[in-house]
Amino acid sequence: MFIPLTPVRCLYRAVDLYGHKTGIVSGEQRYTYAEFGRRCEQLAGGLLSEGIQPGDAVAYLSFNTHKLLEGYYGPPLIRAISMPLNVRLTAPELIEILNHSGARMLLFESDFAPLIGHFRRCCPRIERYIALDRNGEGADLVYEDLLSRKRIDRPDVFSFDENEIAELFYTSGSTGSPKGVALSHRCVYLHALSVLASVGFSDADIELHTIPLFHANGWGRPQTATMNGSLQVMVRRFDPAYVLQLIQSERATQMSLVPMMAGALIMCPQIGKYDLSSMREIHIGGAASSPELIARVEAVFKCHVLSGYGLTETCPVAATSRDKSTVQYESDAQRYERKAMAGWPIIGTEVRVVDNGMHDVPRDMETIGEVIIRGDNVMEEYFHESGATRAVLSDGWFHSGDMASWDNENYIHIVDRKKDIIISGGENISSIEVEKAIAAHPCIAECAVVAAPDEKWGEVPAAIVVLKPDSDLSETELLRFLEGRLAKFKLPKVVQFGQAPLPRTGTGKVLKRDLREPFWHGKDRRVQGI
Repeated sequence: MFIPLTPVRCLYRAVDLYGHKTGIVSGEQRYTYAEFGRRCEQLAGGLLSEGIQPGDAVAYLSFNTHKLLEGYYGPPLIRAISMPLNVRLTAPELIEILNHSGARMLLFESDFAPLIGHFRRCCPRIERYIALDRNGEGADLVYEDLLSRKRIDRPDVFSFDENEIAELFYTSGSTGSPKGVALSHRCVYLHALSVLASVGFSDADIELHTIPLFHANGWGRPQTATMNGSLQVMVRRFDPAYVLQLIQSERATQMSLVPMMAGALIMCPQIGKYDLSSMREIHIGGAASSPELIARVEAVFKCHVLSGYGLTETCPVAATSRDKSTVQYESDAQRYERKAMAGWPIIGTEVRVVDNGMHDVPRDMETIGEVIIRGDNVMEEYFHESGATRAVLSDGWFHSGDMASWDNENYIHIVDRKKDIIISGGENISSIEVEKAIAAHPCIAECAVVAAPDEKWGEVPAAIVVLKPDSDLSETELLRFLEGRLAKFKLPKVVQFGQAPLPRTGTGKVLKRDLREPFWHGKDRRVQGI
């Protein structure tokens, strides 16, 4: 029997099997899955009353709340497109995205009300502005009033085209202008199913939505958690003490973090005040983890900690460092090293590491190649960007632009972005490897390594380092610390001590192009083929 694949099926599985169970917690508000499903249907009805049609993009500018979570289902219920926006972007960046997407409606929290005037002047396609709370100055309508208009009946699953776009997310733009990643109903549903099948979830799990839902690591969870009937706890804005409090009060069992969040949690002065014993599994992704970070998080939370790998274009998860029966650890150090890797592919996904000729590189964990991916979780296209789509979807594979090594167990170890590899005297240096070595020093709060020009070697590693409060560390002391950890040619030839925080994209990735630019101003840097 052919039944269209759509995330709408995730919603109704929760409604049918867990309708009486509390499914969503958002601040003081708690909803059963039956109530959540009803609100999604009311949202869909309200959108129809405002003229939203299949294929229309419905944009959200919101922190993590139950209303944003409802936005993952309301638009797709009427075959419109859900489009959460990165709340950390500037007004010009948001205007560019809104105009490129052709969004017809924007739902926003009052925090962003000052931007609405700019949008009205610069985004002619947006017809209605909906305030998600009652203080949304400049709005045409308030969200709860939109929900009060009508409620659609449960749609016939056979009315959906699984190849239509369900969600549209714009990349962080860390290497250029943001691109709209179009994810079909089929892609989103199969990703949720693959993650659920690959990682050990239980319907008794309590999921903390710690990462913003516009972030790849955040928006990959709502369908999986809903399909699984998990209790979902919304973390409106990340605050370490507040997250620790929620773990205790809600008895949370799992959460996803980017490395910066994980570091902030384990360094939180109040951490000893809370009972964290309910936590069962922590996923760390969005940027490279270090074995030291995995070890520290595991020691504090006393639970299973693992890394993962993916991109917006892969919906997002492609691989995780979950346990594999054919891999045995000889020591904790070896286990932490494995857990910090990108891991091995989830079900339904194939991942290879190849050279420029599309041949697999040796599986020796040393030879570097590009990660290519194919599977049910890979995007359909870059929205209205046919040339960019052809550039990354070719030969039947998605070309990630990430450089990695791998082994016979299909464990992938990401070493860098293609554009961030430092080529010094003909040697390829991974900026991530150097960053991990620097981050192991107890005085380091955060760091980034970029290429700086050098007359002799062409380019050399330059480290921008931020120290922890009340810490003191000289360049000489840092280099002495690194000598036993890095080959001599990989040692930073330039060390700059900066102020926190380092410049980052809205999804928390360090903007290396901003750090690299001062070194190369007026010079020409060309990354050679690797």
